[in-house]
Amino acid sequence: MRAAVVVFPGSWSDGDCLFALERLGVDAYRVWHRETDLGGADLVVLPGGFSYGDYLRCGAIARFSPVMQAVGTHADAGGLVIGICNGFQILCEAGMLPGVLMRNASLQFRCQPVHLIAAEHGSPFTAGIEPGRVLQVPISHGEGNYFADAATLEALESQRRVAFRYCTADGLVTPEANPNGSVANIAGVLNAEGNVLGMMPHPERAAAPLLGGEDGNVIWQSALARVGVPA
Repeated sequence: MRAAVVVFPGSWSDGDCLFALERLGVDAYRVWHRETDLGGADLVVLPGGFSYGDYLRCGAIARFSPVMQAVGTHADAGGLVIGICNGFQILCEAGMLPGVLMRNASLQFRCQPVHLIAAEHGSPFTAGIEPGRVLQVPISHGEGNYFADAATLEALESQRRVAFRYCTADGLVTPEANPNGSVANIAGVLNAEGNVLGMMPHPERAAAPLLGGEDGNVIWQSALARVGVPA
């Protein structure tokens, strides 16, 4: 697998994504936001950070970067795209995913481990996760409060496009397990075709025992298996 990790001014999780992917044998490389060629990537990663300083709204300026046209073309052709944290915000601003990410309900920046459970198992990013398995993955954000209107939420639920929900260590989806106020405990959503994922938690920071765990790897491994690479 070849993975393009897009770097915007203010990105800071690109190195973490490269580390996680390379540990799994992926040919991962950076693509600067002014580029228009993704280098034949199978997977495109929009990493976390503060693109353009998060001016206006998180991701609102990055959506206009030249590379985003190539990212959209890649997704339209069925290529895999994952946006993590700020990358999720960019995908929403670009209209590639529905909904918005607002200030955390606490009005605090939250950097902590959280528990996740896959809400569906048919997408390239979740097919390799055993039903009921609880993942521990860290968050690091101030604007991770996912919101969508009632009609959008109904569509997401009926089309099984909610990828992950915040839960307890026992897998219970409760208000207490929600770190930012996201509606319906939503931690990640998919596009209609299932090949574009946006999520606020950072799987790349749960990629090795020294980082506190390897649960994030199952998301990458699921994508690897979808493109025919042994996980």
